[in-house]
Amino acid sequence: MKRIYLDHSATTHVDTRVLEVMLPYFTEKFGNASSLHSFGQEAAEALVSSREQVAAALGAEPHEIIFTSGGTESDNMAIKGAAYMHSSRGRHVITSVIEHPAVLRTCEQLEREGFEVTYIPVDREGILDMKFLEDAIREDTILMSIMHANNEIGTIQPIKEISNLIAGREIVLHTDAVQSVGKMPTDVHELGVDMLSISSHKLYGPKGVGALYLRNGVNLSPLVQGGGHERGLRPGTENIPGIVGFAKAMSIARAQLEKDSTHMQHLRDSMIEKIHSRIPHVKLNGHEKKRLPNNVNMSFRHVEGESLLMLLDMNGVAVSTGSACSSKSQNASHVLTAIDPGVDYIHGSLRFTLGRENTLEEVDLVVDLLEEAVMKLRQISPFEQEV
Repeated sequence: MKRIYLDHSATTHVDTRVLEVMLPYFTEKFGNASSLHSFGQEAAEALVSSREQVAAALGAEPHEIIFTSGGTESDNMAIKGAAYMHSSRGRHVITSVIEHPAVLRTCEQLEREGFEVTYIPVDREGILDMKFLEDAIREDTILMSIMHANNEIGTIQPIKEISNLIAGREIVLHTDAVQSVGKMPTDVHELGVDMLSISSHKLYGPKGVGALYLRNGVNLSPLVQGGGHERGLRPGTENIPGIVGFAKAMSIARAQLEKDSTHMQHLRDSMIEKIHSRIPHVKLNGHEKKRLPNNVNMSFRHVEGESLLMLLDMNGVAVSTGSACSSKSQNASHVLTAIDPGVDYIHGSLRFTLGRENTLEEVDLVVDLLEEAVMKLRQISPFEQEV
């Protein structure tokens, strides 16, 4: 049975080119980057080089890159760090209702600590309500965290427009770009952001490593105390093999961005068109055009997404019902709840996220299997019989 992986927003495999550059730092070049001897200096040089590679991919300066364990830590560092640092000026934070749990749970923690958080709604396509956002800004607003692209439905938010809106105000702008980096242009100056979160394993790098872009002049309160690593914001011995692999993955993504995004968009559009033409009563979730090039999120009437996922998995196809960080929840996705596809559709969503190595032949095979699975489940659905 051919196995087809269409869950690249959950994680990706490590590119062989990435693994190749990582291996020496597990064995031959295993030094601590803080050590003064030659072993340590080898590691320190790798750290400097990796920081330069990541910065170049974002249009940033090397000293503006803080290495972390991944997107969740980067989000926590950015949001809590900025909130604590600027709490003397105000305690109001703005975010959106469709953020990743790493942002939403962090904001909820801030609320328990006495901060006030405004959650901006989105329209039926998942686009932020800019009028609501503008009206939500107050004199005591110190921080805004709006994701660049949604991890479930792929909708891209107008980050540059938001940046222009708050220009001249003392509001720190953070964006979770975990899903967009490596799939679309993410130049920090073009976006106009102060902070940007990245995760390595979403772009063919190793798990357990990521970064926070922190614009020069923006200060954060450290969440962990220790040595002076990563500008004192992330103390602890650096994960050199992971950082080296992450940097290589970023470099590859930068070099292949146009090729990869064009390829994935072609597969995405073909898949959407074929599903619509062959399966009745299906909805595309998210914006038709303003979406990640690799994201296909569809809702199927009177079908349980989990049942559909399991049938596809039995046939070798890996997909998702939503975010891998919250997909075990029995409740409807907070993202789908926000865009409201309708009661007959909300529990029947699947997320297909394509990768650089997927093919059109694989897409055709998946649509064949999907059509068969949907028809099978609808035949036994009591709701379908009532229609």
